[in-house]
Amino acid sequence: MSRPLTLLVVGFILGSWPMRRGVADEGMWLPTDLPAEALQAQYGFALTEAFRTKLMLASVRFPGASGGFVSPDGLVVTNHHVGSDAIQKLSTPGRDLMRDGYTARTRADELPCPDLELNVLQSIEDVTARIAAAVTPAMAPAAAAAARRAVTGDIEKESFTKTGLRSEVVTLYQGGLYHLYRSKKYTDVRLVFAPESAIAAFGGDVDNFEYPRTSLDVAFFRAYENGKPARVPHYFRWSAAGPAENDLVLVTGHPGTTNRLETLAKLKHRRDVTLPYDLARLRAYEAAMIQFSEQSPAKRREAATVLHGLANRRKAFAGQLQGLLDAGVMAQKAASEEELMRPTLAGVQPVQVTGPLTDRYPGTAWAKVAAAQTRLTAFEREYALLERADAFFSDLYPVARHCVRLADELPKPNADRLREYRDSNLDSLKLTLYSPAPVSRGLELARLAAALTFLAEQLGGEHPTVVKLLAGKSPADRAADLAAGTKLADVAERKRLVEGGRTAVEASADPLVKLAKLIDADARALRKRYEDEVEEVERQAYAAIADVRFKAFGKAVAPDATFTLRLAFGTVKGYAVEGKTLPFHTTFGDAYRRWEDLEKRDPFALPPRWVERRAKLDRATPFNFVSTADTIGGNSGSPVLNRAGEVVGVNFDRNRHGLVRNFVYTDVQARHVAVHSRAVIEALTKVYDAQALADELTATTPETP
Repeated sequence: MSRPLTLLVVGFILGSWPMRRGVADEGMWLPTDLPAEALQAQYGFALTEAFRTKLMLASVRFPGASGGFVSPDGLVVTNHHVGSDAIQKLSTPGRDLMRDGYTARTRADELPCPDLELNVLQSIEDVTARIAAAVTPAMAPAAAAAARRAVTGDIEKESFTKTGLRSEVVTLYQGGLYHLYRSKKYTDVRLVFAPESAIAAFGGDVDNFEYPRTSLDVAFFRAYENGKPARVPHYFRWSAAGPAENDLVLVTGHPGTTNRLETLAKLKHRRDVTLPYDLARLRAYEAAMIQFSEQSPAKRREAATVLHGLANRRKAFAGQLQGLLDAGVMAQKAASEEELMRPTLAGVQPVQVTGPLTDRYPGTAWAKVAAAQTRLTAFEREYALLERADAFFSDLYPVARHCVRLADELPKPNADRLREYRDSNLDSLKLTLYSPAPVSRGLELARLAAALTFLAEQLGGEHPTVVKLLAGKSPADRAADLAAGTKLADVAERKRLVEGGRTAVEASADPLVKLAKLIDADARALRKRYEDEVEEVERQAYAAIADVRFKAFGKAVAPDATFTLRLAFGTVKGYAVEGKTLPFHTTFGDAYRRWEDLEKRDPFALPPRWVERRAKLDRATPFNFVSTADTIGGNSGSPVLNRAGEVVGVNFDRNRHGLVRNFVYTDVQARHVAVHSRAVIEALTKVYDAQALADELTATTPETP
């Protein structure tokens, strides 16, 4: 029987955390396993039950990112770059909200976002025992994968039926634990405030993953229920003072993916195969989007969000590759791996390591992971191009594939469906699928042409898949046919296909639907091969490795990030680079000095109102600051809290020294970067005339107990 871990009912056992191993501030900690003893011993900070509850119920998950409630009326803070997709979709040819920003003067002026869903975690339940019971050691990988999918689907459907909450089984420790997360959804979300992109991303790609920084990378949205602002009992107050040097800060958010517990063989595969492929893809797409953007101001606006995302991922992946090419990092990973195999670990069958593990111990879990990488290499590019849809860089192709797959998946029993089409996920899927956001056909054409060209470059012009997809045409001509002929920009057409099921899909002459049908069998086969030959093998092997780790160290090592709610903590402090000490925070004055020193040119051109109102601002106001807290991609928009649980900043980036944190934690120079809470209030009141929003943030109305 599973053990419920609902915070509101059961609570946590305080003070039960063993002192952690490793660097002091390392760890992205589960809400159910927070390091109370470490925080008390290192910082004299006591985690109270009220603080823990607030961490969970005031933290908000955005698509791929984080945020937090900052008023009892459903006001949510995040980053501008997190909200940029919604901001872009709310823009029109005559109203460019990315360029000009937006401030809602009244609640009636708050703009409904067409397809933005926010999630707030409500409870966690350990379901490891139930999943383990369904997958026996005697099963072949394919049978085990099917059994795991079935029991996971049953758990999620039972939970969704019982609670109505979004229900998701989360894999932790790469298969060592399974938790059921239940979340409340908000689908009526409205834009309250966004600054101009020029100040939100001041310095552009030049400053991305760098420090010092001077960016107002914040945005505010509001969650609504039944047409009214949501009343939320738990929210983070806004700090008027912000952090001081050497302060403890706590970061609550949803870090995306780390790879710290992966085996050395897996990391080598990432270094030598996966990351080089991903970087080639991102560079090709980025070049195509730059070329598209240079054609006109309108096209620059259309491509802005896509281009920013590509550049950000390209720079992040390049940093990860540099980390894995560092012999010191790989030596550290090798030493950590061998540590698990020492015969001194109580209760663990010793594995004497005297040579390359995978050669000398072919039956070990580590060797099984290595063998899975060998199998993956044989088809990884095809899997990424077809099933991950790298060959279809597009807004409308995913719509076409969903229409095709829904027709096949919905008639099946829930547990037999692909995960994204299970009952517990359908509402969220349809919110995106039926989004009324406009689609640029010109941008679609440019993206598809770049993707089909990349497909041919990767597989070769005579590869059967390339021949089939191009249909005798050049990538540009094939993309033109697809973009011009599709009707899927019309939401009514999407609904007609979904509601009409297999009959409507089979009868459709839409070129994107026909393309999705043409390649679906191949893509599904690659997905099944990946799940059976790689994913399931890795999960079983990592579960065995996790068992060794638990026996040796308990849960004193945090699981890798999984885009689920975590807590990180650290110290506000600067660092030294090439003999120069960088301060823990920058100021508004630094932004104006950089603007002048770099001749006021893009990407260092300040928005007009920042130029016009510069005399009103206190240039000594802290702008951005850094700390040692352990963050990663997905923590964008995370509230940075002080000991009182107040927002002292909003996380928006890492420095380049922190890119290696996907694989190892370091606090020597690695820092996360946040917008200072004082900077937000100063800008709202003196640049944007948004006194009402500033007042809402700084109101002293007591929270509901």
